[in-house]
Amino acid sequence: MIKPVKVGIVGCGNISEVYFNSGKTFGILDIVACADLVPERAKEKAKKHGIPKAPTVAKLLADRDIEIVINLTIPKAHGEIGLAALEAGKCVHNEKPLAVTRAEGQAMLELADEKRLLVGCAPDTFMGAGIQTCRKLIDDGWIGEPVAANAFMMCHGHESWHPDPDFYYQPGGGPMFDMGPYYLTALVTLIGPIKRVTGSTRATFPERTITSEAKYGTQIKVNTPTHLAGVMDFANGAIGTIVTSFDVWAHNLPCIEIHGTRGSLAVPDPNGFGGVIKIRRAGDPEWREVPHSHGYAKQSRGIGVADMAYALRSGRKHRANGEMAYHVLDVMHAFNDASTSGKHVAIKSRCERPAALPLGLSERELDA
Repeated sequence: MIKPVKVGIVGCGNISEVYFNSGKTFGILDIVACADLVPERAKEKAKKHGIPKAPTVAKLLADRDIEIVINLTIPKAHGEIGLAALEAGKCVHNEKPLAVTRAEGQAMLELADEKRLLVGCAPDTFMGAGIQTCRKLIDDGWIGEPVAANAFMMCHGHESWHPDPDFYYQPGGGPMFDMGPYYLTALVTLIGPIKRVTGSTRATFPERTITSEAKYGTQIKVNTPTHLAGVMDFANGAIGTIVTSFDVWAHNLPCIEIHGTRGSLAVPDPNGFGGVIKIRRAGDPEWREVPHSHGYAKQSRGIGVADMAYALRSGRKHRANGEMAYHVLDVMHAFNDASTSGKHVAIKSRCERPAALPLGLSERELDA
C-alpha cells in the first residue's frame, strides 16, 4: 500500500471546500493542516472537515511533516505563497493561474528544479471523463489530424454571485486569467503546445457594481482587460481561435470544438469533469453523442493534487504540472502583449502534452 502524502491547505475561501472534500476522495492524500489570513476561517474549515491543525501560514509552511502545500490564495498571492512553500522544502500545487507574472512563474519552476520539488497547478478538469474521452478519440484518429480549434467563454462577470469579486477585475484576473486556464489547458492536452499568438483586448465597462449580497452596491474599478479575442498557432500546425469575455450578456456558441482532416469533435465545458461529447465524421449525416471512455465525470477537483502525490511516491511525471501551467501563463500574457504591440508574439515556453489517464481506473485511483 502506498503511504499517504501529508498535505496542508493555505487559503480557506470559496474554492477550498472542494479541495477539503478531495482529501476524503483520494486515499493518497492526508490533509493535516489548513491556514488562512483570517484565522477563524481556517478554524471553521478544520472543525467542519476534521483537520487536526489550523495554524498560521508561517507555521504551516514550517511543518516538517507536510509534503505538499495546496495554495488557494487570491491570484496576486499565488507567486508569493508558492515560492515560500518551495523555500520551505514543500511541493506546491497552486490554484490557477500559476502566478500573475511570468517572472514569478519562472522563479517557481527554477526553485523547484533546484530543490528537486514538484510544482503543480489547477485546472485539473482536463483529467476528467469529458476531456480524457476527447483525448482518446483524437489520439485514436477519429477526426484525423487536428486542423483547427474554436473556444468560447463568455458571460457578464462574477459580481452578481461571488461574495468578494474585486480581484476578478484586477491584474491576474479578467476572463482570460480567470477562465482561460481551463480552455487553454484543455487545448494543450488535446492538441499540444502553442508556438505563436496574436490578439485584441478591451475593457468595456470601467466600473462594475457588486450585486451579490455580502457587498451589494460596492463599486469595482476595472484594471484588466475584460474582453479578449485571440488566434493561436499550435506547434503541430493547427490554428485555434479563442474568445473570453466578461462583457457579454448572452451567447449561443460552443465551449470548444476541434476540427480535423476526417471530422469534427464537440468538446464539453472544460470547467467541468464530465459533459456531453459529440462527433461528426466526414460523411456522417448528423452529430452523434459519444459515451465516456474514462471515469471521473463528477466533481473531482483536487485530482491533480492526488496525481502529484502519486508522482511524488513513484517518481513519474505528474499531469497538472508546472511546465504546462507556465506555458498557459505565457500564452495568456502573450495575447495582451500582441494587443498592445499590434504584432504576433512568439511563445518561448514549451511543454509536453500531459500523459493520458489509463482506461479502467477504479474510483479513488489514478495509477493502473
